[in-house]
Amino acid sequence: MISFSPSINSDNNISKLTYSVLIESEEDGQFFAVVLGLSDCKSYGKTENEALENLQQLLQKRLQNSKIVTLEINSSQTDNPWTKVVGMYKDNPLFDEVLADIETERTQLNA
Repeated sequence: MISFSPSINSDNNISKLTYSVLIESEEDGQFFAVVLGLSDCKSYGKTENEALENLQQLLQKRLQNSKIVTLEINSSQTDNPWTKVVGMYKDNPLFDEVLADIETERTQLNA
């Protein structure tokens, strides 16, 4: 999962983004770094720092002519049919008695 944390540096008005990065040690001794959620943003290095520096350069180049926006869409999912009946018996004076009977029956079945 990518961790986007935009922040504005008041000194020079620069926006900063924070990314979660997976670093793995390869069998050949090199280090592999990939931005989680952006599988095409990956790099290698002889050290962890080198892999991260290479990845940072790649990201900066990629974001140089890009921007991150929030996209809001309407859900095509219809309302849950159960929401129409949830709580319909909450004020019924027999409701607590029915719940107690259900609990007793389940306790007996599980014994």
